[in-house]
Amino acid sequence: MADLKISGNLTVAGLKKRFKSTFGCSLRVYTTPANKAFAKDDATLASIRAEGAKGGELTVGGNLRVGSFEKKMEEVFGIYVQVSTPDDSKLAKNDITLAAAGKE
Repeated sequence: MADLKISGNLTVAGLKKRFKSTFGCSLRVYTTPANKAFAKDDATLASIRAEGAKGGELTVGGNLRVGSFEKKMEEVFGIYVQVSTPDDSKLAKNDITLAAAGKE
C-alpha cells in the first residue's frame, strides 16, 4: 500500500480523492470542529487551516490508526477531519488502521 503525501496547497477535493484512492475509505473535511460545517471542495488546505497552525507536509501510511491520523491533521494543518467508511455512510472506528477502514 502506498503512502499519501499531504501539503497545504492541496485542495479539499484533491485530498479526498487521493485519500480514497490510497486507502479505500472516505474522508470528511470540516472548517472547524465546533460547527462541523463541511469545507468547500475548491478550498486549499492552507486556506481553511486554523489560525496559528504551522502547516507544512505530512506523509501517512495505511498502518496509521484512524484516530492518530485525525489528530495529526489537526496538529499539522489545524484542520478537523473524520475518516468514514468507503460509502461514507458512517464514521470509521478510531482504533483501526486506515487500510482496515477502507475494507469496512
